[in-house]
Formats: sequence, C-alpha cells, structure tokens
Amino acid sequence: MFQVRIHGRGGQGVVTAAEMLSLAAFREGQHAQAFPSFGSERTGAPVMAFARIDRREIRLREPIVSPDAVIVQDRTLLHQVDVFQGLGEQGYVLINSSHTIDELGLADLAARLPAGHFQLLPATQFAMAQLGRPLPGAAMIAGFAALTELISLAAVQAAYRERFSGKVAEANAEVARLAYEHVSASLKESAHA
Repeated sequence: MFQVRIHGRGGQGVVTAAEMLSLAAFREGQHAQAFPSFGSERTGAPVMAFARIDRREIRLREPIVSPDAVIVQDRTLLHQVDVFQGLGEQGYVLINSSHTIDELGLADLAARLPAGHFQLLPATQFAMAQLGRPLPGAAMIAGFAALTELISLAAVQAAYRERFSGKVAEANAEVARLAYEHVSASLKESAHA
C-alpha cells in the first residue's frame, strides 16, 4: 500500500487534490481512498488530507502517520507544521515552491532521501496562468504522478475532466500537463547531473 499525506491551507483545494489522486488511481484499476483531517478550520488554516493506493482492497480508515509521500501545497507550512513527520527513508517529497532547496532550508532532508525523491514544483504559477486562481491541486497531483509513476498523467487529467466540466476541466488538464512535464524534466536533469 502506498500512503500519501497532503498538507496545505483551507481554501487551496487540499481535500479535492486527495480526491483527484484517489480517483486517478481508481481509473487505472487500483483500489484507492481519500479523506480529510480537519474540523471547523477557516480559510487559510492548516489542513491535511490523506490518500491510499493499493492493488488490493483497502480496509484502513485511520490517518496516515507514516506516509510514503508528502505533498506540501503551501510552502509557508514548512516551518509552522511538522509536515515531514513519519516520512520514511525511501519517502517522496513534493513541495509547491519556486524557491530552491537551499532557500527553503531543506538541503539536509533532500540529501537523506534517495535521488529523485525530492522535488520542487511551481504549482501555483501554473494554476494562476491557466485557472487565474491559486489552486495548485492539479499541478501537485500531476507532479506526484511524474515523481512516483504510480499513476499516469492521462489518469490525472481524466479525473479532473470527470469531476469538473468545460473550461475548468480543460484548464486543470493543462495545469496537470505543465506540472507533469516540469517534474519529468527535472528528474531527467538530476539523473544526468
């Protein structure tokens, strides 16, 4: 089973991102679940959502304390919340940021993870350009797809087209494509470095 914890702030589509990840995995014949962890948080408050992906039926229902991947939709949480708590030695990290690893103060974390398991993605920039709103979910889920290869870009795009319609669906599909290509290029570049 592959377990994902998504961190962000209320209003950023954290719960929707987990749902889209789950739906994309389901579309590819896997079992998946997604669920949020929040109470009456207001817009801007820290929020978590969880997703699990497996080839077999998933019976667990508790929050994820030892994630295989951590997705951070808002970099301002990095020094406010312990977003990396429980992340294993083979874990994956994807952070929505246009800053460098050194600028974020995460060089030690990046160094302890396997090569290619730590990626930065300017997801909000892609979302603003295509959607006109700072909703990084489609970019982050597509970045996760490129990073882990657990789901395909096509499945991510299909999930967004199933959930939304018209221009919103197509804009999210384009955000996903841009993010997937960005992470794929970054992984290829780091492999040749």
